Amino acid sequence: MTRFVVRRVLWLLLVLLIISIVTFLLMHLVPGGPWARAKPLAPAVVAALNAKYGLDKPLYIQYAKFLWGILHGDLGISYIYQDRSVTQILMQGLPKSAILGATAFIFALIVGISLGMAAALRQNTWLDYVCVLFSTIFASVPGFVLGILLIIVFAVGLHWLPAGGWGTPSDVVLPAIALAALPAAFIARITRASTLETMRQDYVRTARSKGLLERVVLIRHILRNALIPVVTISGPEFAALVTGSVIVETIFSIPGIGRLFVQAVFARDYGLIMGTTLFYAFIISLANLVVDILYGVIDPRIRYD
Repeated sequence: MTRFVVRRVLWLLLVLLIISIVTFLLMHLVPGGPWARAKPLAPAVVAALNAKYGLDKPLYIQYAKFLWGILHGDLGISYIYQDRSVTQILMQGLPKSAILGATAFIFALIVGISLGMAAALRQNTWLDYVCVLFSTIFASVPGFVLGILLIIVFAVGLHWLPAGGWGTPSDVVLPAIALAALPAAFIARITRASTLETMRQDYVRTARSKGLLERVVLIRHILRNALIPVVTISGPEFAALVTGSVIVETIFSIPGIGRLFVQAVFARDYGLIMGTTLFYAFIISLANLVVDILYGVIDPRIRYD
């Protein structure tokens, strides 16, 4: 186990390095810069700003400076929020994105697994057809489209919930549903397929032939083995939801990491773009590592050597 974790951590560092290089190069290849405005600044002002922030240096020197800062726990500075570092900005937006993402993930997991199990246990019945219909519809509707529909119906039409903002528990409901719909549909389909395959295995028939209660067979033999594919997709889904949704946070005016990333891209805020991208990559890579470790917890037959 220890050797496995060490290898995966080394791969994680290599992935982060490659992502940082690609992001850095693409960011500087895009036309424009952090000082591009609707009303152009004077060339002397642009030159002074570039000299102040080191943007007049060759790219390899800029990247080396960025790496040196990361090694010391510094993600650099933001050109939009010059009174705060990138690390401070991300830490201020992370709690909001984490609360929203965790709520959406729990909702998606409960709804997805419940619908998938119900559909599998009642295969080819009306319940199965309803669950499959739900999965198909919400797997086809993008989150931002669903978010707009939810605002129109529940905020503008019925006045039950706020259309945006942050500060009260009711502000989380609509964006969490908009975020959770697609993962819930995906988890439901995976759970249904995995459960149906597990139910046909020999060890399930053997357990039933021994006279075990159906509840014991379902929990100990079917559900536990059927959850392995669900765990596989749940890790990246959890990381993606917790680190923030770019479009959904913008639609609902939530000051999380996703909305910050959108602002950084439009403003060519190099420091904030690099910091947010690497933060996303780190969380997703870490979630994949946790998923690999959980394999052995769920199924003792899995060995890491």
